[in-house]
Amino acid sequence: MKKLENSGRIHSLDALRGFDMFWIVGGGAFIVSLAGNNNIQWLDKLALQFQHATWEGFLFYDLIFPLFMFISGAVIPFSILSKAKKGVPKKHLIIKVLRRMLLLIALGIVYNGTLRSGFSEARYVSVLGQIGVAYFFTVVILLFTHSVQGRLTWLTGILVVTAILQLFVPVPGIGAGVITPEGCINGFIDRMLLPGRLAYDAGGMISGHGIYDALGILSTFSSIGITLMGTFAGVVLKSDRHSEFRKTGMLTIAGAVLIISALILHPVYPVVKNCWTSTYTLLAGGISFMLVALFYLLVDIWGGSKYFFFFRIIGMNPLFIYLFYRMVNVWFTSEFLFGWIVVHFGEGAKQPILAFGNILLVWLLLYFLYKKRIFIKI
Repeated sequence: MKKLENSGRIHSLDALRGFDMFWIVGGGAFIVSLAGNNNIQWLDKLALQFQHATWEGFLFYDLIFPLFMFISGAVIPFSILSKAKKGVPKKHLIIKVLRRMLLLIALGIVYNGTLRSGFSEARYVSVLGQIGVAYFFTVVILLFTHSVQGRLTWLTGILVVTAILQLFVPVPGIGAGVITPEGCINGFIDRMLLPGRLAYDAGGMISGHGIYDALGILSTFSSIGITLMGTFAGVVLKSDRHSEFRKTGMLTIAGAVLIISALILHPVYPVVKNCWTSTYTLLAGGISFMLVALFYLLVDIWGGSKYFFFFRIIGMNPLFIYLFYRMVNVWFTSEFLFGWIVVHFGEGAKQPILAFGNILLVWLLLYFLYKKRIFIKI
């Protein structure tokens, strides 16, 4: 736990990170609860976006994780690369991010419930672990590759290698290019190399003894690409060579190119989150570029930071709230404190009221930490 000063923070990235985290700490559940109590077609369609595509396709909830990784990459030029330019030895920086990676892997194993259920059926891959691994390798790439062309080569290589493996390397007994839960090479690699249990079954559903893992080895390799994409956005934001509006335009154009590329390729190389196809990286990266451009315009250029204060509070303590929300039953506390409102309005309003109370409690806790200048970092 550290007490940090707020000077020099990138408000638009904090706000966007908070916007991203908001949906997984109660925002999505609130929308779904509203849809569940109303026969309103547009609300039902909106609620549909707050679940993951079962396999092929892309819903809003499929953006949450890669957007967070994109933002973590966008911060690297402001943090790690700035320290390198000030003369901090690369060895020290690499050791720092290596420790961060190992700690995130360990926290991810805890997050998966291993301490509760035991190690015999543990799931060793996790969201936190994937973030840590992708961040580590992205930092290494940036520290030893100084040109834009060199970093683009790395990004292209990651996307191309992933595509070649998924499209052209045969899975025994199935063949090559069969991008299904049973046929995707991701699962074959996971079954060979990953210890513990795999999370998903042949139907793409969460299972106790699965055949692949959406956070597995090849998916993690592929996810380095989205973090590396974020560093390009960070370099643009940090640059003094371009005007603010030009930066916004550059980010928007980059996003449009990536989105169009993904849509063109999708018929022959589908967008699939659960095996992190390169088209998924392109689409999620393109949308992330555009969101960074939008938030940069609204928050940093037009001075709208105060209007995004709600999201910034969430975005400044993402690790803490992610773990807290997993380990503490906030819903129980919400029911304990706001159950009297449910009694007043009736059972039909229970889910939206408690979901709103859930958001309120989480935000007030984060606001308390913000006022005390407490930000959990690793």
